[in-house]
Amino acid sequence: QVQLVESGGGLVQAGGSLRLSCAASGIIFGVNAMGWYRQAPGKQRELVAAIARAGSTNYADSVKGRFTISRDNAKNTVYLQMNSLRLEDTAVYYCNADVLTGWDVKPYWGQGTQVTVSS
Repeated sequence: QVQLVESGGGLVQAGGSLRLSCAASGIIFGVNAMGWYRQAPGKQRELVAAIARAGSTNYADSVKGRFTISRDNAKNTVYLQMNSLRLEDTAVYYCNADVLTGWDVKPYWGQGTQVTVSS
């Protein structure tokens, strides 16, 4: 029914930047909240940033001032601009979206993209 496709992950040096993208496709009437989560080895999945349809945002304390979440409602796409990357940002990043179809609202997840920060 609905797919979330992520892109933009990779290897970057500490202090560098990456931009992640996640696009929802399928039979979609609308997309409510969208967000990014991450999970590092041996750690629990954590919320990195979230954005409501109207644009209000929430960030984890660990990324405030460094990461920026944004969205393009016309394209059903959410972005995560990551600046001043640190070693501890290394994780698999997952996109999330609450998708409104003609019948229901359901959460969907992307496949995950690896972000590795090196010294």
